[in-house]
Amino acid sequence: MPLLAVVVCGAPLAVRAYDLVEQARRARWEVSLVSTDSAAPWLKANSDVSAHVTGFQMPQQPRLRPDALVVCPLTFNSGNKWALGIADNRPMSLLCEALGSGVPIVAVPMVNASLWKHPAWEEHVMLLEAGGVVMLDPATGQRGAKPVQDGTGEEISRGFDPANVLAVLADEVAQPPR
Repeated sequence: MPLLAVVVCGAPLAVRAYDLVEQARRARWEVSLVSTDSAAPWLKANSDVSAHVTGFQMPQQPRLRPDALVVCPLTFNSGNKWALGIADNRPMSLLCEALGSGVPIVAVPMVNASLWKHPAWEEHVMLLEAGGVVMLDPATGQRGAKPVQDGTGEEISRGFDPANVLAVLADEVAQPPR
């Protein structure tokens, strides 16, 4: 089975990590979940996540060599660090290596409107997209990144459909390597 790395950053959509992992497993992916420290409160809200993935990646484990990667959700902080190549922790190292290796990557940014207007953000989104990252709107599941409105995290999380991410990922995997 091909290996899918799922990187989870700290935003409300992280509560849906289990659903994404389960659907990926049903789509015949072996799944490894890697999370930032800030994702912990949302992952703890769904404690079943760790029992249903190939494994959470701990610092002492060997490096992952995924066949594809999903970042859901991608936060302002992680997105900016990723675009700048700042690999200061395990999730960021995985993101930077995956981008450099050309594996298919789908990211679901969950960034509010105020942060979206930060002068660096638009440039960093364009840089990641130029590197091959496909951005999806968390509210619609459609291609293209958009800000989320303040206070809508729970609503977006409830309406989020992991099948949209996996459909786009399947399209990207079917493309010739970059």
